[in-house]
Amino acid sequence: MIKHLLSLAAAAGITALATAASAQGLAGAPAPFDKGGVKIAVVSFLGSGDWLQAFEAGVKRQADALGIEANISQARNDINTERQLIQQAINLGVQGIIINNGQPEAIKDVAQAALDAGIPVVAYDTNLDNPKIPQVEQSDADMARLVIGQAVKEQGEKFDGGVVYVAGFAPLDRRYAVWKDFAKRYPGIKEVATWGVVNDTVAASVADQTKAVLTANPTLSVVFAPWDEFARGVKLAIDELGVADKVKIYGVDISTSDIQAILEPNSPWVATAATNPAVVGEASVRALAQLIAGQDPGHSVLIKPTLVTRKDLVDNNIKTIEDLQAKFPAFKDSDAAKAPWIPATN
Repeated sequence: MIKHLLSLAAAAGITALATAASAQGLAGAPAPFDKGGVKIAVVSFLGSGDWLQAFEAGVKRQADALGIEANISQARNDINTERQLIQQAINLGVQGIIINNGQPEAIKDVAQAALDAGIPVVAYDTNLDNPKIPQVEQSDADMARLVIGQAVKEQGEKFDGGVVYVAGFAPLDRRYAVWKDFAKRYPGIKEVATWGVVNDTVAASVADQTKAVLTANPTLSVVFAPWDEFARGVKLAIDELGVADKVKIYGVDISTSDIQAILEPNSPWVATAATNPAVVGEASVRALAQLIAGQDPGHSVLIKPTLVTRKDLVDNNIKTIEDLQAKFPAFKDSDAAKAPWIPATN
């Protein structure tokens, strides 16, 4: 059995993040953090992208500060692999599990199995509809409102729009619902196309779809891309077709490479709404640590978003996430799931 689990771990790309503090304990912290040796698992449905890298960097920073050994794995967009990785974490006897994204109906039972085994669970951006599982959320509705509101401000109350959207993913469902609300509020906004895919080559696949959509719908002038991997794909298509002056992208999420894409001359990607993915990772670890210590972080752990426009980036000479954090303090940190005994990461 152990050999099988280790093989699965290797295949899924598990990374163990251990610190010297993990064996020493944390002075003044509640049990078991006062003694050290706490091990958790972080299972992500996604398997690539700047957002995930930043999220995992935040997990590592907060885990290091708490002296936690965090075993990080990616299901690479395969729901069955995600189920297996969660079950593996249960079998290995970790003291807590963070589930990052996924399709709720497919993982509710295995998340419950963790609870039944006495292992606390925190979920990010996947609503497992379980009162015992805190939901770390980046206020998807607020992000969508911010960026779609910017689209209305810049493009007016009448335009032909399109949405890159795949149903069944909680954050995308919530963001798309806000788009539909705006379309009801402003009858001049017409949704002329919806497309999208979630796979191992999201940007490239979405680019191919977008070229077909834009060719078939020459009046489409606004694309709402509620995930930065979607926005990257749409931008690739717009650049290739040479229609950046006619079609604008309003996205969600941000990374250094996203900033570079937005800053390109005549970039069609003109605004995005985002939380700092590293901060999301930190807050997820803090929430889980409180559960492990027998404390209550609250059922909803909310990270507030920030609207970032191309003009903001240019006017403030922002070229990286680090620049954004320095010049937009609200983007650098969050009070979500903080406790006096949990060390800060910066």
